[in-house]
Amino acid sequence: MEPMQDFSSHDALSLAALVRAGEVSPRELVASAIERIESHNPMLNAVVHKMYDSALTQAEGPLPEGPFKGVPFLLKDLGAWYAGEPITAGSRLFKGWIPPHDTETVKRFRRSGVIVLGKTNTPEFGLAPFTEPELHGPAFNPWDVGRTTGGSSGGSGAAVASGMVPFASASDGGGSIRVPASCCGVFGLKPTRGRVPTGPVNGEVWQGAAVEHCITRSVRDSAAMLDAIAGPDAGAPYWAEPPARPFLEEVSAAPRRLRVAFTTEPLVGHTVHSDCVSAVMSTVQLLESMGHEVVESAPPVERDEFNRAFLTMICGEINADLSDAKRLIGRVATYADVEVTTWGLYLLGSTITAGEFVTAENFLRRAGRRIGQYFETIDVLLTPTLAMPPVRTGELQAPAGEKRLLSTLGRLGAGRTLRRIGALEKAAEKIFDFIPYTPMFNVTGQPAMSLPLYWNSENLPVGVQIVGGYADEATLFNLAAQLEQALPWKDRHPPIFG
Repeated sequence: MEPMQDFSSHDALSLAALVRAGEVSPRELVASAIERIESHNPMLNAVVHKMYDSALTQAEGPLPEGPFKGVPFLLKDLGAWYAGEPITAGSRLFKGWIPPHDTETVKRFRRSGVIVLGKTNTPEFGLAPFTEPELHGPAFNPWDVGRTTGGSSGGSGAAVASGMVPFASASDGGGSIRVPASCCGVFGLKPTRGRVPTGPVNGEVWQGAAVEHCITRSVRDSAAMLDAIAGPDAGAPYWAEPPARPFLEEVSAAPRRLRVAFTTEPLVGHTVHSDCVSAVMSTVQLLESMGHEVVESAPPVERDEFNRAFLTMICGEINADLSDAKRLIGRVATYADVEVTTWGLYLLGSTITAGEFVTAENFLRRAGRRIGQYFETIDVLLTPTLAMPPVRTGELQAPAGEKRLLSTLGRLGAGRTLRRIGALEKAAEKIFDFIPYTPMFNVTGQPAMSLPLYWNSENLPVGVQIVGGYADEATLFNLAAQLEQALPWKDRHPPIFG
């Protein structure tokens, strides 16, 4: 069967409409996606596990009557368990491990009618805002293959931007949906904490900071997929207030005048590239021309304390994850199983007392309270998504000397020495300087999105972030649809596309 020639010009809902009308078959769509993956993946390394045979078999059989019936889809190789298919989380530790069942989110993805063709590249355990795992090698940006895709959903970002599939799953614990959306020139919305299920294995992920959704090219695909996967599952510790109407209806609803705050001052980093400032200021002008009230204002943030508390939480979580790995793989994780930075975080986690961990969490919760109060005076906040355009691959890695030191101390199990010399804090500072705007809203649990509204003089995408009030994805989708219509990005394609 011949692939569909204009496959990449459609979003997912458009493809599903063609399937329902009988104008194209699911098998034709799968064949089209496979053709594009095989063409582009050797240059981009976005897809690290292929499921072509099962996808073609599913395409021939009965499919759920969901909104995306027959549409090709990719799963991030982290968190999204698909029964019978390997998942590595970008780590040697889990190479060859096969989950026994689907996670709840994957069940809901599948019930929406999508056909999963494979798994996308991610940094080890989703720890970095760049996708360069030792296990699979780096993912490359279709706008410039020498640049980062961002992370941790970098493989998904590259796959969607290059036209392999119209959308792909993603997750976000510190910016991991929004960062690759910015780097790859696509749309990415992080839902509210508790909007999307985390079961049946987990209650919370990263103390509630992490949530799953997808990366898309159109706003309406994002809204429709959130409608499909949202809502509590059995045993959920909490859930977000349900919307007044489906999110997809917000995309076509009449716009309302909003009070928009904006800032280009870094929240937890130090400097901001002029391209990122220009992206925000051009968006400010666009919002004003659309009739919105725009004021310059920034939420209250204690930068150094926030960075320290967030890093403490991450170290504790990674220590717990590696300590708990035996339950899944049947053996104790060792230094040789993971990258040196990951092992360093594990060792640091072993030096953190229960009291220190709770103190850090209490600080983060208080920060969330203060920002919640700030949002009582505004509808949305506009910032750059990142502090710089997509950097060159490898630029955010720790220098060779620091890695050698981490390696030596890691072999010795010298967690207290690592803590004393502040080795990982130095590496974290470099990371926070790249993502000074995204982690704050994982901590607060608010929905936030990155929109591809600006390209710099090198034709690299520079995203803008818009943050909404807790449980108010509706306003974000409504505003995103206005911006998508005013400044369409649908037909702006990277050199590697379609």
